[in-house]
Amino acid sequence: MVPKVFIIIINWNGREDTLECLESLKNNDYLNYEVVIIDNGSKDKFQVSDSKIKVIYNKENLGFSGGNNVGIKYALENNADYVLLLNNDTIVSKDFLSKMVEVAENNNKIGIIGPKIYFPDSKKIWFAGGKINWLYNKGTMRGFNKIDKGQYDEPKVQKTDYITGCCALIKKEVLEKIGLIPEEYFLYYEDTDWSLKARQMGYKCIFNPSAIIWHKGSKSAINGSPSYIYYHIRNGLIMAKKYAPWYIKPFIYLDILFRIKKQIIKYIFMPKKRIWAKYILLGIKDFYFNKKGKIDENWS
Repeated sequence: MVPKVFIIIINWNGREDTLECLESLKNNDYLNYEVVIIDNGSKDKFQVSDSKIKVIYNKENLGFSGGNNVGIKYALENNADYVLLLNNDTIVSKDFLSKMVEVAENNNKIGIIGPKIYFPDSKKIWFAGGKINWLYNKGTMRGFNKIDKGQYDEPKVQKTDYITGCCALIKKEVLEKIGLIPEEYFLYYEDTDWSLKARQMGYKCIFNPSAIIWHKGSKSAINGSPSYIYYHIRNGLIMAKKYAPWYIKPFIYLDILFRIKKQIIKYIFMPKKRIWAKYILLGIKDFYFNKKGKIDENWS
């Protein structure tokens, strides 16, 4: 029996990207799937006549994790064998899903699997597996911004530290054990946390280089914007507190003290870097005060 895959796509004022993503999915050669569009409290509306597509409208923006969790719950209630998280600003290759399902079905220890991801209309790599750097409290994407020359194609199935939520296929039984995506992050690092939790429970995170998609890039928080800075600083620390090796944690807290001193100096003496410094300090402060989830809309 061919496993049933529910594809969860979050939309937040990105209707054109979402429609383009849906159009590419029509050409995919894996037939036993359904799409669940989760509109995360945006202004967009969808008129869908395809029986394979379900639209759920959230009243507010629940973030990446909260929005996807609505879709995951729906999928599990409707007998999903797999759930695929897929960014709305992606274009997929014809066989990306069939290749991932094939690999996942061949090993019951595989928990989460992801494809090779390119920048739009190119062979420039966006993601070819991930590595966690605990000293900097972040995940780095292997191959980022490099031209693909096949340097990451062997072996055919590769263990990786984490799978990006841009495109992540997860088995039903794994979901039932590790639970939904953690919602304390709201934006960024929740996919890394999910991967680490799966690995803690004995499952493998796998990069499949033969499965390919293209990713335009997130519009939910622009690189370098206050929200981007804040979430990366705060959420990286939340993740490190939960998962970093015990012998690394003292260095992380020492680094926090160094960052605080550095950002105070920038804030006082370097006006051009004052915004960055402000939100780095705010992210650190909220980490210590255990403030999680979505930032206050009036924070600026």
